[in-house]
Amino acid sequence: MTIWKQPDGRAVSCEEKIKVLNQNLDEIRQACQDAFEDALLMGCDEDQIRKVFATVVETLRNPYAKS
Repeated sequence: MTIWKQPDGRAVSCEEKIKVLNQNLDEIRQACQDAFEDALLMGCDEDQIRKVFATVVETLRNPYAKS
């Protein structure tokens, strides 16, 4: 179970927020698993798939960041 943290390090305490965050994580995990299996079945290299997925996460942008 992931303990979701706020920017100041305190844990998110709202049960509804935690529920939504955990559901989102489950959906992401399943989508990644499906895409991973598809790529493997199509003959892609496992290490490359993992690197591509990591790059996707690393390049996510925060649309709410204060500039």
